[in-house]
Order: sequence, then C-alpha cells, then structure tokens
Amino acid sequence: MFTPGPNVIMLTASGAQFGFRRTLPHLLGVVLGVGVIGGFSGLGVGALLAAYPQLKFSLQVIASVWILWMAWQLWRTTYGATSGQREKPFSFIQAVFFQWVNPKIWAIALTASSGYSVGLPPIQEAFRLASTFSSMNLFVCLFWTSTGTLLAYLLTRPVAWRMFIRAMALALAATAVMVFI
Repeated sequence: MFTPGPNVIMLTASGAQFGFRRTLPHLLGVVLGVGVIGGFSGLGVGALLAAYPQLKFSLQVIASVWILWMAWQLWRTTYGATSGQREKPFSFIQAVFFQWVNPKIWAIALTASSGYSVGLPPIQEAFRLASTFSSMNLFVCLFWTSTGTLLAYLLTRPVAWRMFIRAMALALAATAVMVFI
C-alpha cells in the first residue's frame, strides 16, 4: 500500500496543491474506501470476477479510462489557478468511490483475501480485512499527503510546479496500465 499507485500519487499532488487540511476529506475517503474494498474481497467478490471475465474486463476498461481522465485533469492544472474542474481536492465521497476502480487496491485486497485468510466465517473475515486495510492505509495516506504538503514549499515557482504536476500526471497515467496486468 505504501508504494506509488493512484491514491499515493493523487494524495501527494493534492497535498502539494491544496495543503493538508483541504486534502483531509480526500484522505479519509481513501481510508474508508480501501476498507470497504477489503471487506468486499473478504466476502468473495474475487470469485465473482473470476466467474465472469466479461465483468472483469468491463471494470478494467472503466478503471483505465477514469484514471487517464484524472491524469489529464491533473496535467492541465495550472500554477495559481483560481477556477476550473480540478481547482479543488477530491471530496470524501469521490475518494470512496474511486476505490471501486482503483486497480492497485483491488489487486492487494483480492490477494489478501485469497492468500491470507485465517478461516473465519465470511462476515468476520470481511471485517478483519476491512479494518486491517483501513488502519494500515491511514498511515500511508497521512505520510503521502504530508509529503505533498511539504513539497509545496519547494514548488513556489511556476516552472517547478508545472514539472511536479506533470510528473504526477504521467505517473498516474502509467498506473492505468496496471489495470490490465
């Protein structure tokens, strides 16, 4: 969860662009959303996706298109802009729902549910995974959002800002490939 993926990239960029306090709803939405995905994987969603490859492929296409769209929006962000679509951080709800198409979270959750089960009944297993994912991810999200906030002190010139945002946008776009791996 600590390595760069869509959440890490977006929280770092949001921390740099909007500051820690304004990014907090985004951060908390990621924490809850990751827990929900962990819980659903404990209930056997992975088996459903394996049974219906068309559903899996449809979700992969939707996820990659959405990630590419977000990367494009990030790329277009301008230094000191005061209006536009990406001139505010993700909301709590947007961050929760983003987890449904976040390939990295699904990969981690499905791996954990299939390879690290402790043999609990499904509801307890789901709760175990949800609480573990949320609590671990809280620290990851706090670290990367704080890192972005600290980076903002180095990004005071428009050229430095543009280079950082474009690097984050390219890194985010590259994660769209992970959807199909």
